[in-house]
Amino acid sequence: MLHRLTIRDFVLVDRLDLEFATGFGALTGETGAGKSILVDALAFALGERADAGILRSGAERAEVSAEFDSSPAVAEWLQANDFATDEALLLRRLIDAGGRSRAYINGSPATLQQLREVAESLVDIHGQHAHQSLLRADAQRSLLDAHGGLDALCGEVAAAFRAWRAAAAARADAAGNAEALLAEREQLAWQLRELERLGFSADEWASLNGEHRRLAHASGLIDGVQAALALIADDDMGAGAGGDAPAALHQLDLAGERIDALLDVDPALAEVAGLLRSAQAELAEAASLLRRYVDRIDVDPQRLQEIERRIEATLDCARKYRVAPDELPALLASSRARLAELGEVADLAALDARVAAAAAHYEAVAARLGAARRATAEKLSADVSRVMQQLALAGGRFEVALLPLAAGSVHGSEQVEFRIAGLAGGEARALAKVASGGELSRISLAIQVVASQATRVPTLVFDEVDVGIGGGVAEVVGRLLRELGSERQVLCVTHLPQVAARALWQWRVLKESDGAGVRSRLLALDAAGRVEEIARMLGGVEITAITRQHAREMLAPGSAADGQ
Repeated sequence: MLHRLTIRDFVLVDRLDLEFATGFGALTGETGAGKSILVDALAFALGERADAGILRSGAERAEVSAEFDSSPAVAEWLQANDFATDEALLLRRLIDAGGRSRAYINGSPATLQQLREVAESLVDIHGQHAHQSLLRADAQRSLLDAHGGLDALCGEVAAAFRAWRAAAAARADAAGNAEALLAEREQLAWQLRELERLGFSADEWASLNGEHRRLAHASGLIDGVQAALALIADDDMGAGAGGDAPAALHQLDLAGERIDALLDVDPALAEVAGLLRSAQAELAEAASLLRRYVDRIDVDPQRLQEIERRIEATLDCARKYRVAPDELPALLASSRARLAELGEVADLAALDARVAAAAAHYEAVAARLGAARRATAEKLSADVSRVMQQLALAGGRFEVALLPLAAGSVHGSEQVEFRIAGLAGGEARALAKVASGGELSRISLAIQVVASQATRVPTLVFDEVDVGIGGGVAEVVGRLLRELGSERQVLCVTHLPQVAARALWQWRVLKESDGAGVRSRLLALDAAGRVEEIARMLGGVEITAITRQHAREMLAPGSAADGQ
């Protein structure tokens, strides 16, 4: 449930800190006082779109925070999205004068989409214009699917329909572009043959260039290595390279002998002697490696010519297809894949089979959705009809008609239409063509009450959904909301005293004006305050003793208004 709402510089509110109770609560106040601002602020915190127009005049930014109880489902969502999981869930949102918005979930930055996702399991808001949206076919379909928990199945149907349309479009493209596709296939087949003849592998380019460098510079490498050997060691391979100067190994040997002869005189020279012996060993190893290197060098003009021809053929092919030489293997792979794809596209019979399979899959999942909708429609019709009888619509019957669509659609194989029977004749007719304004408000409320009973969301908000209702019907509305509040938290913005009197707790919104401007203020009403507010709502310029007595009677436990 919603525990706390903190509002700063939002429309007419400069500063407001609210703590919510359980059960059914009412928010009342004079017209224009800003009763719906509280609902708007909550919707803002839950991710609804907004702009800088919601800032209080002169403010640099607006901020709303909402604290809720957490739940296993919410904790699972938080963990999956890398947010901290606590006993409470804190949603916070800010917007500045430039329209830039920031959102946070449990102190961590979040996107508006993430706010909306987590809000789906927290609050269900029924707006004051809901009866108008119920006249739209898409709103009727969405309400039916949501009531039946059919969102996942609707997603399957939409995906199947799009796959069917895509297969049909591919078939049409193939038939219309057969000549162009054939030319592309021939070009790709010729290109593929040339690349396969070349047989160029991914690692070959670096290997070819390395071997070419070694063969092209073989003589220079041999001369350089032999000169180095002559400086290091006196042997046949390096003979003559160092002239008359003794080789480095011989020099180290002489130096070692001199130091060894001095060790008896000063043992401190032992470390130097060891270093000289290590240097001799390492230099001897270097000489050995150089001899083996010279032995391996191959001066092979024929192999050099072969490599140069291979490099030239590779470069010619790369220039032809405008790619780097080392990209030729990737070009070969993509050419094979495209040729295989064109082979499938050009096979009209295979495409026909694919279209038929996609159509059959769509029809199967659409049939499942249709069956689920029929079951949901039957129950929704009966439940709404039952509530309508309580709202002075005696004899009225609510029906959900499912009209078949021959070609199907992304939303399924039927169109949803809400109908009413028994109000203007016995035949069921479309909601928009039968109900008057007052009847439409009551029917809409009946639908919303039934829809709310089916949802598992712990907090329900009704924003002036009782517009166009009065008298005994208003008492019934209050009782219905009180019943909803026995199982969850219900907040209702209302102008009807019969509805407010059924609430377990009540707030009054006031609009005040001073030199700094106009602002909204909210009062939590005690028992005496509720009597005064209900009396004000009952009407009259002046509140009389009789009006107050009437208000007390409406609020008294066991009264008709109390519903006990």
